[in-house]
Amino acid sequence: YCIVGITLGARLGHCFFYGWEYFQNHPWEIIFPIHFLPDGSWKWIGYRGLASHGGTLGLIIALWLYCRKTKMHYVDVVDMIAVAAPIAACFIRLANLMNSEIIGKPTDVPWAFVFERVDMLPRHPAQLYEAIAYFIFFVGMIYLYRKGQKKQQRYHRGFFFGLCLTEIFIFRFFIEFLKENQADFENTMDFNMGQWLSIPFIIAGIYFMFFYRRKQTIKK
Repeated sequence: YCIVGITLGARLGHCFFYGWEYFQNHPWEIIFPIHFLPDGSWKWIGYRGLASHGGTLGLIIALWLYCRKTKMHYVDVVDMIAVAAPIAACFIRLANLMNSEIIGKPTDVPWAFVFERVDMLPRHPAQLYEAIAYFIFFVGMIYLYRKGQKKQQRYHRGFFFGLCLTEIFIFRFFIEFLKENQADFENTMDFNMGQWLSIPFIIAGIYFMFFYRRKQTIKK
């Protein structure tokens, strides 16, 4: 469920949020990892373009479907997934770094990277910034999870899910200021697409951290 949800969500997220102007005229390329050439032939290119916001939404929906089948409590499941999610995000950004994807803006800081596949300008290693931050979030999650195993310090249902969304997407919002935009249309925006898409996840995270417990208390 997770693999299908993340992959499908990430692909659709990229196509709809970042490349709809192209993909609306090439719908088959949304589904198939090929590129159709003007002469009618095609070539294999793989799935170029996956959006983390879409992947997150796809995962949330996939887990909902999973819980409907297994009769498990949905929030309990997303809480468990949330503890491990930051380390997965860390590895994703390390892969982006190795592939020279989602590069940072030019800079003169001494730790700047030159992404030779792109150009010879020294740039912020924004992918590495994110990877380090997500690793720290993961360590924090593990600490809080173990602490929460003690009965007197147990965290309420939905806390880890809310914390994961809040910390990852708040950091994502601000790190975007150091990144190059992913699509040309973002150059005219005050906030880029990644920042706008982060806001609903931050709001949802705050809700599950601070207000979901009150809802459960009222029901009881």
